[in-house]
Amino acid sequence: MDNPGQGGKAGTERRDAMDADVLIAGGGLNGPALALALAQGGLSVVVVDARPAPQRAEAGFDGRAYALALASKRLLATLGVWNRVAALAQPILKIRASDGRPGEGASPLMLTFDSAEIEEGPMGFMLEDRHLYGAFLAAMETAPGLRLISGQSVVAQEAGPAGVTVTLGTGAQLSARLLVGCDGRASGVAARAGIRRVGHGYGQTALVTAIRHERDHGGTAHQFFMPAGPLAILPLPGGHHSSIVWSETDAEAARIQALDDEGYLAALRPRFGDFLGGLALAGARFTYPLNLTLAERFIAPRVALVGDAAHGVHPIAGQGLNLGLRDVGALAEVLILAQRRGDDIGSAVVLEEYQRWRRFDSTTLALGMDTVNRLFSNDNPVLRLGRDLGLGVVNALPGLRRRFIRQAAGLSGDLPRLLAGKPI
Repeated sequence: MDNPGQGGKAGTERRDAMDADVLIAGGGLNGPALALALAQGGLSVVVVDARPAPQRAEAGFDGRAYALALASKRLLATLGVWNRVAALAQPILKIRASDGRPGEGASPLMLTFDSAEIEEGPMGFMLEDRHLYGAFLAAMETAPGLRLISGQSVVAQEAGPAGVTVTLGTGAQLSARLLVGCDGRASGVAARAGIRRVGHGYGQTALVTAIRHERDHGGTAHQFFMPAGPLAILPLPGGHHSSIVWSETDAEAARIQALDDEGYLAALRPRFGDFLGGLALAGARFTYPLNLTLAERFIAPRVALVGDAAHGVHPIAGQGLNLGLRDVGALAEVLILAQRRGDDIGSAVVLEEYQRWRRFDSTTLALGMDTVNRLFSNDNPVLRLGRDLGLGVVNALPGLRRRFIRQAAGLSGDLPRLLAGKPI
């Protein structure tokens, strides 16, 4: 008999005895995306989401939004999700990155990425969390072979030679051939599988909110590198609203968050500048501690990790969700093709293929963002001159600039089929 842990065939009897082919712990955004991809590939899937689905889907505007790279948009389109949100998305037509200090405005040596320099269209799109999750929820409700369990958490798991069994908080048990952890930076799936993490805190906290401004943003995203941390200004639909992700030291962020709205705006204005005219708060205010956390392995027996469960990165380039969707595309492709070959999708051989594909790329990008944050989050005059000159040089070289634009759009590297807009 073939050993199922070593790439053997998955017998019909074994599959029928399972509750699903794949169990996904975590229903944020990566979990639903993976579930839809696998279901469309003919696998049965159960998603366990700790949060109540209707509450999230029906939430009002709060300013939380994602910068989706063009490649991520292609994945959503292939899954049949993008058509549900396309009218609610804001194209990112330009990205401007520059050094700055509070009250001084942006350095004249800035880097500008323009979507007109590539043939594929906008580099990316801004989309609110509530709209994206609502679209995922609607798609999951009609997907054959997909079951969503909301308001429950996985509290225990046990991997065996033929599959994995999980226990929910209610005591109910579910079994599958593979368990995927999409449960964030403090992944319980990873911890229970004995996967250790490495990383560090940045001593920074992100302040996140939405603002209304007098002038039209023109579809331009701005990244100001301040001494305490970056400030991202991300365009939202309508031209006069933007989402901001504003990094400060932990102590300063706590002080600012404790201010009333007028005090908060008074702290923001010298950092933001007046290039968009008068400002007003337009959404709820959130804070998130910033850290780098990398799983030492992306797989374990009958377990795979996706998104923040595998790599929690600095939001400096807005790549967290895009990295996760690359994982989704790669894992879905590996599992669906393995299923078609008749292989055991939870075997070590199959899972190692996923790890080889994603671990180096995601770790390299995570460490690259870590380096950029360290380089720019200071007021050292020598480093400041060097990085300003660096931004100016890249901006002056069309070939190099175009390469960076394609990278920002998620079009470089070994793309999974879904991110190239192709079905598996």
